[in-house]
Amino acid sequence: MMKNVEHIGIAVADLAAAEALYSALLNTQPYKRETVESEHVTTSFFQINQTKIELLEATAEESAIHRFIEKKGEGIHHIAFEVADILAEMQRLREAGFLLLNETPKRGADNKLVCFVHPKTANGVLIELCQEIG
Repeated sequence: MMKNVEHIGIAVADLAAAEALYSALLNTQPYKRETVESEHVTTSFFQINQTKIELLEATAEESAIHRFIEKKGEGIHHIAFEVADILAEMQRLREAGFLLLNETPKRGADNKLVCFVHPKTANGVLIELCQEIG
């Protein structure tokens, strides 16, 4: 079962410039910056009450974020939902006809296991499932 919106991912071309912009916009500083080598991204997180904003900058041309920006420009990349049991939620979604981009959860940023739902089965929106790593 999905618990809540965990974060909104925003693809950016220049992480330092985006951090300055969002710091001014949200009137707070990011609480964490992290590189996820397997995804070729560096992330920066802001916390606003219960919701996080994740800025994502590509670190290599093979990054999904690089391809996203090349195709669509900077902007909202995905919406992430926190789940209690990612394996059960993945199975439920498969049975409901959703296409998942990975067969098993993988380690993501911010101490999470993650899985993505293909946008073509979610009205054009990339959905991320995330579960806190115990």
